[in-house]
Amino acid sequence: MIKKGIVFIDNNATMLVYGDLDKNLAILEEGAGVSIQVQGSRLTVSGPQQGVDLAISTIDKLHELIRSGYLVYPSDVAYALRIMQTSPQADLKEIFLDKVCIAPEHKAVSPKSVNQKLYLDNIRNNDLVFGIGPAGTGKTYLAVAMAVSAFTSKQVRSIILARPAVEAGERLSLPPGDLAQKINPYMRPLHEALNAMLGRGKVTDLIEEGLVEIAPLAFMRGRTLNNAFVILDEAQNTTHEQMKMFLTRLGANSKAVITGDITQIDLPDCRQSGLIEASRILQDIKGIAFNQFSEVDVVRHQLVQEIISAYADKETLPPPRRATV
Repeated sequence: MIKKGIVFIDNNATMLVYGDLDKNLAILEEGAGVSIQVQGSRLTVSGPQQGVDLAISTIDKLHELIRSGYLVYPSDVAYALRIMQTSPQADLKEIFLDKVCIAPEHKAVSPKSVNQKLYLDNIRNNDLVFGIGPAGTGKTYLAVAMAVSAFTSKQVRSIILARPAVEAGERLSLPPGDLAQKINPYMRPLHEALNAMLGRGKVTDLIEEGLVEIAPLAFMRGRTLNNAFVILDEAQNTTHEQMKMFLTRLGANSKAVITGDITQIDLPDCRQSGLIEASRILQDIKGIAFNQFSEVDVVRHQLVQEIISAYADKETLPPPRRATV
């Protein structure tokens, strides 16, 4: 049954709510499965009751955001729809207006889902945080943003980014060159996140000064990491020994974030993931927080969310039976 609902927008906010060439409204129509007709500052939303309710609640929340000074982009509309669909009581202002200030000359980073907001709050309030979930959910990017923010505001003296050097299901020969050139392919995603926030030249200078370190996990052995913001990325590929070693490196005035996707483990079949083990062993320790992300939190290309869902559905199906002769 087709239902209708009406929303009124402030005259001075209509262009921001509607978007350039009504692009924001088009995203709302497609995402909620409704039709929206515009008459000045009046919107008439038509469609199934559930879709109408979703579209109206999202428009109302976006309207509040805009009145608070937030500039809404089409991607924000898509994120807002997803949030309201899964968490109808969510406060979009609380989520989108939470800004991680990197540096005065750089745009602040904001969460785009309820879980991302919780993740930032957990990093602020705990010395050790695990971010576990599929690719594209912002686990590493938000952690790097928090590290850069802590460094530029002088809360810590250095940033240390580490990864286990494990090939993603392939046997790769090492590239030619010195040690730095050999390990660079494994560290490149972390370089890219830092470069996006601070600029390549600034990152190079900080690395040369020893204030930023990007290194394989093995380089952490025997060290005590004081006054540092430490990130262990791709932690699903750590062994028991590596994870225990990393966790016991944390020193005074330091904070650590451990990220990983337990659906993409590249360890040999006989080795248990240190991330899975740690998430079981450390659950009840005060000061350690765990964030579980899902495809709902994906902020890459929208196809990534659908790809993750498709693989998750397939991997829960029983394997096909072999034909008998």
